[in-house]
Amino acid sequence: MYSSGTLRIHELTAEERAVYATLKPERLPEHVAIIMDGNGRWAGHRSLKRFLGHQQGAKSVQLVTETASRIGLPWLTLYAFSLENNLRRPRAEVNFLMRLLRSYLESNLQRMMDNNVRMRYIGRTHELPPEVQDKMAWAAEATARNTGTTLTLALNYGGRSELVDAFRRLAVEMKHKHLAPERITEEDIHRHLYTAHMPDPDLLIRTSGEMRLSNYLLWQVAYTEIFVTERLWPDFRGINLLEAIADFQRRERRYGGLGEGSPEGAGEVDEEAERYKIAAG
Repeated sequence: MYSSGTLRIHELTAEERAVYATLKPERLPEHVAIIMDGNGRWAGHRSLKRFLGHQQGAKSVQLVTETASRIGLPWLTLYAFSLENNLRRPRAEVNFLMRLLRSYLESNLQRMMDNNVRMRYIGRTHELPPEVQDKMAWAAEATARNTGTTLTLALNYGGRSELVDAFRRLAVEMKHKHLAPERITEEDIHRHLYTAHMPDPDLLIRTSGEMRLSNYLLWQVAYTEIFVTERLWPDFRGINLLEAIADFQRRERRYGGLGEGSPEGAGEVDEEAERYKIAAG
């Protein structure tokens, strides 16, 4: 978590500051992941071309990232372009998204520097066009020394393909080190994930009201709190991020255990249940 000296709460809008004032800064999530959904529907509702929805969605990325950096959110990971998008979307739309990504990185680099944001990527990015990979590397290198929010874009990403890639790397390691399969641990798998360098998300936000994970961070969200909003991504702003965090802070995370509000004597009930025998029918 950041020190209070790096926070820039004064740069929030008045509306954002009002929501932030209701939060407990010591209980901010360390990592927020977002499924940015609804660009096409946003355009369709306005009888606009789909690419205009994607352009507006790119603006939302920068605005939400800036709010995240002002409140000292360490990790923000955005589902920008899925493996399925690359395989199943019309080639003209995919090409436009690649141009939009390059344009976003070029036009927003200075704002990322001003906001102390560090750029990273996860996914099968080696399959993206070379000119896109070059621009991605340029932005990552330029922001590498920034110490604020790490903005990670999931590009050509799929949760299942991430696991396949992790298992392949683990298999190579096992062969090299002569490890037996029964010695594999969850930590061994974690080390080979794209996200090995970051904590698992505390909060997953999905826009557009859809109630599914869409093959996003399948391993990492095992105990993540999920917040779904009907708001389409192009209309999502920093204040909406703060509202999702406020909802997150009202929840009790139990990780499979008993919560703080569990009734007294729960342990005694469990012990008493041990004395009963289950009768076979």
